[in-house]
Amino acid sequence: MANKVIELTDDNFKETISSGVTLVDFWATWYGPCMMQGPIVEKLAGKVEDTARVAKVNVDESMQTAVQYKIRSIPTLLIFNDGEITNQLVGLHTEEQLLATIEDAS
Repeated sequence: MANKVIELTDDNFKETISSGVTLVDFWATWYGPCMMQGPIVEKLAGKVEDTARVAKVNVDESMQTAVQYKIRSIPTLLIFNDGEITNQLVGLHTEEQLLATIEDAS
């Protein structure tokens, strides 16, 4: 299911979030809670693929985007609808919480 998660960079971020609903997981490889959130996000991607995109931004590799969105804690999950932030979740969240947040944004 990991292939359903889009890897975002500073170069493709704006274009990817510009239309529809997108959940973006800001994360880092070295932080335990991010490593626990990752499989939840990947599983969720398979369940919402008809209604939303699920993407990840490695904050170490895409610092410009992380700074632009004022990411101070990870994991941070931003939900965009047509390029506008509709919700922000900081810390580890369950699949159910993320699914409800995506449904609210749709």
